[in-house]
Amino acid sequence: MTATSNPLHELLTEREVARLLKVSVATIRRRRLFRQPPDFVKIGASVRYRREAIQRLIESAEQHTEAR
Repeated sequence: MTATSNPLHELLTEREVARLLKVSVATIRRRRLFRQPPDFVKIGASVRYRREAIQRLIESAEQHTEAR
């Protein structure tokens, strides 16, 4: 198994997610409190996010415009 295929390398902290999405850590925590995406993984007291969950959040927020 290579380092890039290891799923543990794909877990992000809430600070990393906030930085990627350009929002505050408080926003990430609020979304988690209200059970809004992105999905998270709880390991003991630690909260982590899968890169795939962040990608899904971005894709679901994508707005499409139609040419008229």
